Amino acid sequence: MIRAVVFDVGETLVRDDRYWAAWADWLSTPRHTVSALVGAVVAQGRDNADALRLIRPGIDVAAEYAARDAAGRGEVLDETDLYDDVRPALAELRDLGLRVIIAGNQTVRAGELLRALSLPADLIVTSGEWGVAKPAPKFFQKVVEAAQVEPAQTVYVGDHPANDIAPAAAAGLRTAHLRRGPWGHLWADSPQVTDVADWRIGTLADLPTLLTV
Repeated sequence: MIRAVVFDVGETLVRDDRYWAAWADWLSTPRHTVSALVGAVVAQGRDNADALRLIRPGIDVAAEYAARDAAGRGEVLDETDLYDDVRPALAELRDLGLRVIIAGNQTVRAGELLRALSLPADLIVTSGEWGVAKPAPKFFQKVVEAAQVEPAQTVYVGDHPANDIAPAAAAGLRTAHLRRGPWGHLWADSPQVTDVADWRIGTLADLPTLLTV
């Protein structure tokens, strides 16, 4: 019996359009170029930030992030960044008595912005706040602790096979792969997903029925 559901953030709950557009503008690079490079490094299984390193070799991403913030061009996240199915699905899961948690690879600032949206969740936390990021086993140990139930009673929902599905399954969690965003679509039918994920969904609206049957 499932008693808790934990959600990834980027391209699971939130569109990454604004995030990459902001980087493109900061680096004075066409947005299409950045999007194409992000897709290229994703397909190669590389870190997303490698797209920025291709544009500006030797870039210190953390330093540039701080510079953007100091210039008043830091992280922004609001209701328009959420996918349409997020609020209804999270609310329905809570109404069913499940513990709802949001925990993904995001900054401390992103955690603050997510909590400001008053989403129907029992806990919202980020890797920046935990001091450990996916796919590290310690991240998923913290997920288990946050869920407050047995790992097998907890589902981790995400779009990325290597960052979400495989490490969550290794931690004993149940998993739901979401076909959304570049990662979710690219590997939706790969063995990394089909052989590991307990459920494969195209929308968060599928979850309430799947997890309560």
